[in-house]
Amino acid sequence: MKMDNGKKRTGDAKRAAFTALVLLLSACLLSSCGGRKSSAVVIAGSTSVQPYAELLVEEYALLHPECEIDVQGGGSSAGITAVESGIADIGMSSRALKDSERDLWSVEIAKDGLAIIINPGNPVANLSLEQLRRIYTGAVGNWKEVGGEDARIHVITREEGSGTRSAFEDMVMDKEQISPRAVVQNSNGSVRQLVAGDKNSIGFISLGLVDETVKAVRLGGIAPTWDNVSNGSYSLYRPFLFVSESKPNGQAGQFIEFVLSPEGQQMLINEGLIPPGKEG
Repeated sequence: MKMDNGKKRTGDAKRAAFTALVLLLSACLLSSCGGRKSSAVVIAGSTSVQPYAELLVEEYALLHPECEIDVQGGGSSAGITAVESGIADIGMSSRALKDSERDLWSVEIAKDGLAIIINPGNPVANLSLEQLRRIYTGAVGNWKEVGGEDARIHVITREEGSGTRSAFEDMVMDKEQISPRAVVQNSNGSVRQLVAGDKNSIGFISLGLVDETVKAVRLGGIAPTWDNVSNGSYSLYRPFLFVSESKPNGQAGQFIEFVLSPEGQQMLINEGLIPPGKEG
């Protein structure tokens, strides 16, 4: 039976991401002592969640220097697969779990807005959801069609298997496909870097990672801010999850308790994320 090309590409991308994650974890865990220490906790997955997890691990290590925690990226789907395969103790996901993943244990550690970013030199300040969707399908290809200069739009997206891409597709694309001409990047940081260096580009990244090198546009007249995500007026936000086969105990469980503690939550708030109990 002939496989649908779209499904084949998605499957290939997920397998490639998972293979890359396995190799990365293997290199990390085997480099220093020839094998994984029994006390080591492995966290892997979403590159959106990764920088926040690393900050939390740094603080946790000051309180528990005896605990070794390794944090790696790879994407949400690869992180969830790593948990299912026993490679990682905790998976990081920046999307909701799919029906096929509902048997896993998960906890929301924060909410994150999804910012649509352009170059600061681009005069466009606002897009409608329909305009954004048409840009990403390729139906709108010039900035002058949405109030900008006469220049071709350079569309940047995330790779298949990315939680950020999955969230964008769910919230923006309405089952339409992202243009195959879009430039694919494998992290929030690389998307931000490309947009910062290209006046005619557009991309999407975690709201907490927006800095002065890029400009986050308003969506339907609503600015992507902490307050607007919290009160629900800005509609593009997704959960940040920790995922495991079952509720973690030992050092993995203690680390998650720290993340959900007032101290851990305040660290995430300071980085621009929204507490999980605060509904948008």
